[in-house]
Amino acid sequence: MSPRAEGTSVALGSGRAIHRGILCGSLSERLGRRRMIVIAALLSLPVLPLWAFAASPVLLAMGAFLMQVMVQGAWGVIPAHLNELSPDEARGTFPGLVYQLGNLLASANATIQAGIAMHFGGNYGVALALVAGSVAIIIAVLTSLGVEAKGVAFGTVRRLRTAA
Repeated sequence: MSPRAEGTSVALGSGRAIHRGILCGSLSERLGRRRMIVIAALLSLPVLPLWAFAASPVLLAMGAFLMQVMVQGAWGVIPAHLNELSPDEARGTFPGLVYQLGNLLASANATIQAGIAMHFGGNYGVALALVAGSVAIIIAVLTSLGVEAKGVAFGTVRRLRTAA
């Protein structure tokens, strides 16, 4: 694939993925934040082989697009979910702190992937699939065990619904 074709593919795919992320945000209004995060995270699992092991540039572009849709679908809803979970007194700090702690944990990602790839004979596809699959499962499990606060009225006393 030429650099121009690659750049065009990435730009178009990213734009469509952002659109689908907005769609997932809208769906989270109907289905609930937790449910949408779990659905998007788990739907990334069947996309993993196409994304990590594609045999052609066209399949790779399709896999990257579908993976980006799922990532935007899950991670695009998380900020709203965190804001709704935040106590009023910490709403300006809590979501950002949680995101930055996530970034701190993810900072080891490149080293972890390189180590996995070395273990598998330099195969970064395996490393990407293992890390992304593990994160998707962890996000789905932790989110499903949490509480839902969609539609909370900020500034009022509230009761959160526990995991069903």
